[in-house]
Amino acid sequence: MKILLVDDEERSRINLADFLGKLGHQVSQSSSAGQALQSLDDSSFDLLLTDNRMPGMSGLDLMRKASGLPACRDMTMVMFTAYGDMDSSISALRAGAFDYLLKPLNIEELVKTLQRVEQKNGINPPSMALPADTSGGAFAESDLVEAASFSQSGRYGEMMVYSRSMRKIMALARKLHLNRSIPVLIEGETGTGKEMVARYIHYGDDNMDTPFVAINCAAIPESLFESELMGYEGGSFSGSHIRGSKGKLDLAQGGTLFLDEISEIPLNLQAKLLRFIQEKEYYRVGGLSLLKSDVRIIGASNQNLKVAVDCGRFRQDLYYRLKVGNIYLPPLRERKDTILPLADKFLQKFSRQNSKAFRGFTPEAAHLLAEYRWPGNIREMRNLIEWIVVSEDADLVDSQQLAIITDNNAWWEEHDTEQGQETSLNSIPEGLPLNEISNVIIQRALIKNGGNKAATARYLGISRSALYKRLK
Repeated sequence: MKILLVDDEERSRINLADFLGKLGHQVSQSSSAGQALQSLDDSSFDLLLTDNRMPGMSGLDLMRKASGLPACRDMTMVMFTAYGDMDSSISALRAGAFDYLLKPLNIEELVKTLQRVEQKNGINPPSMALPADTSGGAFAESDLVEAASFSQSGRYGEMMVYSRSMRKIMALARKLHLNRSIPVLIEGETGTGKEMVARYIHYGDDNMDTPFVAINCAAIPESLFESELMGYEGGSFSGSHIRGSKGKLDLAQGGTLFLDEISEIPLNLQAKLLRFIQEKEYYRVGGLSLLKSDVRIIGASNQNLKVAVDCGRFRQDLYYRLKVGNIYLPPLRERKDTILPLADKFLQKFSRQNSKAFRGFTPEAAHLLAEYRWPGNIREMRNLIEWIVVSEDADLVDSQQLAIITDNNAWWEEHDTEQGQETSLNSIPEGLPLNEISNVIIQRALIKNGGNKAATARYLGISRSALYKRLK
């Protein structure tokens, strides 16, 4: 068939066009609806494949205009639309679409749709059945991966990205991977995937064999932090090993040291870390020899470090040195186009691992997932989907299995500081100590997480050391 493929995302469009070419089709590409209309004026096509959400004219408007062109009366139209966006799907069918496909794109569904289009048009189709064993058939696994990156999704190392905002972030991460001289600060709420982004900055799309060493700064006692990071000489302090010990900087030589929850680094050690970043040299605890090191520092924080600087808890010079390469990961609730594809990815993964038959979500469940605030972000979603797969037996996840989301949403609606701030504040009796309110919240969070302090800290969006201080 002669196919006109329309999408403003260049990489996705090229990948899908290559895949369609391997199926035996002649593919022309357009990066906008306006360019597609020009192509429709210049040539005839059997099939129009278009994304819906594009700058300027949408795919839906393109189909409406195309259906009024005399040269397009016999052309079949198929639109790609967001998962669960039923309004766009219905509008597409009303505009004359033969079918619509949900994003992220399912390759087998695409092939079946192409076969039905050819049957409708009376075209003698090429062989398009996907081989059971892609390693020995016409298509390599990489072909399917590349084609699946169509419709706003893309693979970055081990990460699949589904939103435009995240693709921009990962494009920046790729640039930072290529320049190891720049320190990096990754900021974002707990559970947003800061360590995964840090690993991509280190490894990139390659299979590098240089070390990636991660430290959770909140888990190391303040008195041991310097020796843990920089090592120590024998006999430098009471209880130290007679031969001394290397630190994490030694282990990360030639690679990356990832400092998670970097805001928890003791203030007196921050000056030494700054000197290491700038000069690439340090002393071990109790040592007299100046040591050189080729280690890149990537820090991550779920707290606003600028606020920590203003409060005197974090050095301003270290903050601005780290911020040379800065990445902010938005919370899941601010990238809603990621929620359903990501939930489906986790569902399929855990279904395979547990030999379950889950294949998707009911419309009601999909709506709940999309509208939930996800205070624990991707980590919370992953844990929730895994628990549902392990504890339930069904083919679709329904709203009853997501009851915890309904309960949590009710709590957030009652306490939402943006929509119900005045009501919430007025409901607090005058003179009630702030400590009592925070104590109740922490106690309830502990109960909710079965007494697990690490899980409670993640749930509250604070570091473990901060939780321990509050518990004391």
